Amino acid sequence: MAKGLGKGIGALFPGESLEHSGQVEEIQLDLIVANPFQPRKIFDEESLQELADSIKEHGILQPIAVRKKARKFEIVAGERRYRACLLAGLEVIPVIIKELSDAQMMELAILENLQREDLTVIEEAEAYQSLMENLHLTQEELSKRLGKSRPHIANHVRLLALPEDVRKLMNDGTLSMGQGRALLGIKNKRRISEVANKVINLGLNVRQVELLVQNLNEEVSRETIPPKKKDIFVTAKESQLRDYFGTNVQIKKTSNKGKIEIEFYSEDDLERILEILNIQEE
Repeated sequence: MAKGLGKGIGALFPGESLEHSGQVEEIQLDLIVANPFQPRKIFDEESLQELADSIKEHGILQPIAVRKKARKFEIVAGERRYRACLLAGLEVIPVIIKELSDAQMMELAILENLQREDLTVIEEAEAYQSLMENLHLTQEELSKRLGKSRPHIANHVRLLALPEDVRKLMNDGTLSMGQGRALLGIKNKRRISEVANKVINLGLNVRQVELLVQNLNEEVSRETIPPKKKDIFVTAKESQLRDYFGTNVQIKKTSNKGKIEIEFYSEDDLERILEILNIQEE
């Protein structure tokens, strides 16, 4: 059974450093391929170029760790350095060859990125999901194996239920984890992408997103109760007002009076509506 990773890479290789133990060899760069279990999908191009420039000037200060796979070598640790070497135009690179199982490769790739905090929240969630599926682990077992709390793992994995376009917004940093978690609470799942874009356009913080989701869910709850039929004239005017103000508007009538409710979700949103109404602060 593979050893746990709660204490870091040293848990798999007691008493030795993954990239400092073993014999250093030089191999052709074109014989090296990426780690198939690499959870990191996004690499900062600017920092890669800076590293490539440093490698051109000073060389590689630390060899990368690889394992032999058929006629190629798969990266165990050091993919950022490998990519920088490609940019620097190197043909040969120093490596340390390790003998590892697929399970160890997967664990090490994920742990290396977790320790360096290199992953986006979605990449981290996908990494946890991949480990659980491939190693047949529960969240509790994975928690002990990686030294992460079970709620931490559960909160990340839940994010994978978001639509793909929303996950992309989280991957590029447009939406935060807190905002994504709040969006998960929307009862009408078909509206998540629409609401996510609204959150971005209005610049809502996490608390404001939570309030927005709460209001939307209250609307859904009201829709489940057969509403009284509205006057066709009122419905048409509500539609016109929604288009005009760019937000939800309701006209409520009684026998001899009525009121118009215009929803807003932040101070900036309120200021926008007041500008439309031509109401200026004195």
